[in-house]
Amino acid sequence: MSGPVTLVLGGARSGKSSHAEALVRATGLARVYVATAGAYDAEMEERIAAHRAMRAKDGWHTVEEQVDIAAVLAREAGDGRAVLVDCLTLWLSNLMLAGQDIGSRQAELLAALGAAGGPVVLVANEVGLGLVPETALGRAFRDAQGRLNQAVAARADRVVFVAAGLPLVLKGSG
Repeated sequence: MSGPVTLVLGGARSGKSSHAEALVRATGLARVYVATAGAYDAEMEERIAAHRAMRAKDGWHTVEEQVDIAAVLAREAGDGRAVLVDCLTLWLSNLMLAGQDIGSRQAELLAALGAAGGPVVLVANEVGLGLVPETALGRAFRDAQGRLNQAVAARADRVVFVAAGLPLVLKGSG
């Protein structure tokens, strides 16, 4: 039997990551933070450094992985550990920029969630609430993110939408 899976959705700066971190802390288990961001410019380098420092100070074990999060889940989820993946939106961007097969990577992720031996919390942006992107790449990304969110939400035991720091449970118990 797999551990419980929670998907936390929200817009940029909605409080979704803070909520997800609190959910993982509440398990009382050792905490693993799977960070999917890549440092593609100076601003992201600074953000990543600040996040690394915060997590180290707060007792998280951080795994930085931009593409193969299914392998990280297979290795880290279970044995008294709870895993936070932040975030699926950056992961999807990484896959698209690397020309990866999104469908097969999504299938790997869903299989890993089904096999996880401990709690897993995943964070993703809800990107479909705004304007239609002007570019074909932007529209393809929005569509792929929507499909990914739907697939993970279908697999998840609990889905929470966060807006203005306030969580709204969409699926499962509070």
